[in-house]
Amino acid sequence: MVLNYIWIAFFLIAFVVALIKLIFFQDLEVFSNLMNATFDYAKTGFEISLGLTGVLTLWLGLMKIGEKGGMVKAMSKVIGPFFRRIFPTLPKDHPAYGSMMMNIAANMLGLDNAATPMGLKAMKELQSANDKKDTASNAQIMFLVLNTSGLTIIPVSIMVYRAEMGAANPADIFLPILLATFFSTVVGLISVAIAQKINLFNRVVMGYLGGLSLFIGAVIYGLSLLNREEIRTVSLLTANIILFSIIVTFIVMAVIRKVNVYESFIEGAKDGFFIAVKIIPYLIAILVGIGVFRAAGAMEVLTDGIAWVISAAGLNTDFVGALPTALMKPLSGSGARGMMVDAMSLHGADSFIGRIASTVQGATDTTFYVIAVYFGSVGVRKTRHAVTCGLIADFSGIIAAILLGYLFFG
Repeated sequence: MVLNYIWIAFFLIAFVVALIKLIFFQDLEVFSNLMNATFDYAKTGFEISLGLTGVLTLWLGLMKIGEKGGMVKAMSKVIGPFFRRIFPTLPKDHPAYGSMMMNIAANMLGLDNAATPMGLKAMKELQSANDKKDTASNAQIMFLVLNTSGLTIIPVSIMVYRAEMGAANPADIFLPILLATFFSTVVGLISVAIAQKINLFNRVVMGYLGGLSLFIGAVIYGLSLLNREEIRTVSLLTANIILFSIIVTFIVMAVIRKVNVYESFIEGAKDGFFIAVKIIPYLIAILVGIGVFRAAGAMEVLTDGIAWVISAAGLNTDFVGALPTALMKPLSGSGARGMMVDAMSLHGADSFIGRIASTVQGATDTTFYVIAVYFGSVGVRKTRHAVTCGLIADFSGIIAAILLGYLFFG
């Protein structure tokens, strides 16, 4: 329901802003820009879905191998005690546990291409335990918010962009991103727990969260001993070694269990095409809404308004140049990435704004994209409190990113 109102608002606000620009500022191109945006973003939505087909086919095939080989079940047992407490409505040995864990692990490594098909598989498996097929279940909402909070340990893509934009130390945003995204994830978890009345104050949950905190601390300490080139090399190498090791382990476990690996892959891969096709209308809908909102200049108006309010309150406005990235992040990952690159181009990769924009980009995932794709893939239309909790996590991550930016770079 919330997503419905937001989608309508994109078009109505864009129309009002465009009328104002036409009548009062004689901008004769504004409505042409709006219509061009509808065509361009519809095309983009289709191209994204088309490009996703190959990746979905590959990873759904690999996940089927892991499932039949018993590796997914084995791995799910590691995190099972924690997940059983934050997913109390999900049966103990449900196959979704393995897929969810793999998705979250891939997100933590910054492996977006691997995380998406795993997440879609998890959502499909969660849907099998959903009594109301058009309404998001509690388990689906918890998984989606954990996904959109975007816990990232190795922000490889952002460091690569910073290197390409000429940053003296592309990895200088590593610690701020790690802290901001951890904060976002914890807030997202708490917000869903409150909405679903899940008790987080037990030894198991607190033990897992404490252990994760210690692990992140160890990662921070270890990388702090390296220079920027070593950090980038180690991060890229570690991520790829872990990912390919998972693939090989899936295959070896399947061979040990005498599973026909090739046929298992084909069986799982067949779902990739159909899921990608099913996503198309949902993805095009949200991207076109974002496109007209941007093309009308509404995003610029919103940013300027926030800057005025912050200035009137007597607060520092140095971070305002990074706000387009922050405001776009919940709406469009590629849009936010473009805003980040634009901020670094305009102000410099090593500028305060450039670093803030980079930190914001890594602080959370793209809530509306994830909601459109994940819920769209299983036909869920009523998202309940998923959008609200996802945006709470996003907002927390963005605020943390800005504050940490001042702490590290101000």
